[in-house]
Amino acid sequence: MFKTRVITASLLLPLFVGGMFWLDSGWWAVALLPLVLAGAWEWGTLAGFGRLSRWFYCGFILASGLTVLLAGHHWHLLDVEKTVLWASALFWFICAPLWLWIGWKPRKPVSFFVAGWILLVPTWIAMVRLQSAPWVLLSVLGVIWVADSAAYFAGRNWGRHKLAATISPGKTWEGVFGGAVAVAVYHLLVWNFGLAAQSPANGLAAALLVAVLFPLSILGDLFESWIKRQAGVKDSGKLLPGHGGILDRIDALTSTLPLAALAISWMMTRP
Repeated sequence: MFKTRVITASLLLPLFVGGMFWLDSGWWAVALLPLVLAGAWEWGTLAGFGRLSRWFYCGFILASGLTVLLAGHHWHLLDVEKTVLWASALFWFICAPLWLWIGWKPRKPVSFFVAGWILLVPTWIAMVRLQSAPWVLLSVLGVIWVADSAAYFAGRNWGRHKLAATISPGKTWEGVFGGAVAVAVYHLLVWNFGLAAQSPANGLAAALLVAVLFPLSILGDLFESWIKRQAGVKDSGKLLPGHGGILDRIDALTSTLPLAALAISWMMTRP
């Protein structure tokens, strides 16, 4: 399984990073669209939507996401974008922790309908907007990738104490600690050897952002694990060999990128 994961990542990652640097914002948004729609389809499956309802949901995600992008880019209604990003941030800071704390098991389709939109559309918007500074976007993605990989290896080798046994039995506090150490080292190296010249943030602001993104990435992972557990499945799909589905790969991005986009936008506009 590990070999398959590496092969899949080695094939897709260069295409993803290449598009991030070489495509203009419009084509970058289009390039991300298959991932967004695949995520919407998987979410509809986890929610128990019928086939027709899943097609409708994908169409709704597409139409609403494009409307928000056009509002910000062509119609200069940037407040629409910010409202969507803020809605995501509030969901992850308030709703998602409460959802997991009380162990909520939603029964009505509208709950899944709204939650899936909050996961997918703001992430798409954030990914498109952050691409205007590709090195900054890559560094933010690096935080998530390093955290996930380091937590996996630390938990696999030294994990003893469960982080959330009823949600995701494989996650441990040792994995969290390993991920935190790796992210701290990663940030120090990236910031001191190049990102400081590319980023609108000062050192303290960048460190604070990373410190917030790390636990949010864990929350995003746990939230998707809880939804999958309620659906009775291990993976959200089978699209990515060795990795599962699209949601399995972007779970931590859904909880971090919208906030990162807000924070970096503020850093770029402050005097």
